[in-house]
Amino acid sequence: MRTGAAVVTFLLAGCATMPLSTSPPLVAAIAETDPVDTAADAADDPAIWRNAANPARSLVIGTDKQAGIHVHDLSGRRLSFTPAVRSNNIDLRELPDRVIVAASDRAQANWAKMSLFLLDTAAARLQPLGRFPIGPGEAYGMCLWRRAGDGTLFGFVVMKDGRIDQVAIDLSGEAPRVRPVRSMKVPSQAEGCVVDDRTGVLYVAEEDAGIWRFAADPGASVAGKLVARVDARTLVADAEGLALAPQGRRGGYLIASSQGDNAYTAYHLPGMRYAGRFRIGGGTVDATSETDGIDLALGDFGPRFPDGLFVAQDGDNAPATQNFKYAGWVPIRAALGLRR
Repeated sequence: MRTGAAVVTFLLAGCATMPLSTSPPLVAAIAETDPVDTAADAADDPAIWRNAANPARSLVIGTDKQAGIHVHDLSGRRLSFTPAVRSNNIDLRELPDRVIVAASDRAQANWAKMSLFLLDTAAARLQPLGRFPIGPGEAYGMCLWRRAGDGTLFGFVVMKDGRIDQVAIDLSGEAPRVRPVRSMKVPSQAEGCVVDDRTGVLYVAEEDAGIWRFAADPGASVAGKLVARVDARTLVADAEGLALAPQGRRGGYLIASSQGDNAYTAYHLPGMRYAGRFRIGGGTVDATSETDGIDLALGDFGPRFPDGLFVAQDGDNAPATQNFKYAGWVPIRAALGLRR
């Protein structure tokens, strides 16, 4: 949700850095998903599963936070729907023997839960594994982390008030077990989050302030650092979805949804130096606006997405209901002048 805080931030940031173009470069959307079934504010967050054996048969999962979760193919066609009322944000991790999907569960506004699913990649369908209580508050953001050292799976549930609850997810038994391990906090409303599995760094978007960085390991300090600010120039409130384009051991880019001006901001990793901005423009598929969730996965996704796939929620898909737009990483990288 946009607020007037971006204007205040801009006034306070009079010494902000480099001047920016008033019109970021446009990247054309190549495809879009079928619209969600419910009207108004419904589509929210996507997650991408890359089929390494047959990249063109990869899948895009997207939430309709009023009704459930959809699974789409790379043309945007809906393949399945799983009822899951008030599932807001979503993430997945591919494990050696399965693909696990997690969603923040807002069915109770005063008590957060996390829903877990098994992705049947052959049938393109989700199998519910259970709903697990997290703690007091309203669940907003959701992201997963698989620790490189031992393969342990963790979830981060971002509450609407800025609290971040970390849980350990044990899948060794007949049913998953979820236990809290620690909590962190940003000062105000937050939602988008993503974890870099290579480095164990958690990034969280505080909507009116910017992007925070935390150590993802539960044994680390709970203190975070604000590493990119909402300044009404490079990043415009609300700061929403986050996604990663990893390169090498620590490098690559973090992409953030700059919801207030219908754009996306890129930062160099690991230092979070500003790298540029772009918008998803029109063409055969209409442009995106007021984007909430985003996801980005690198690699071969077939001839239309040879080097990576970017998916963004579209907040205004009129005259139809909201949906998700697909764009290629190659044209995004070219628009920003980024190195491969």
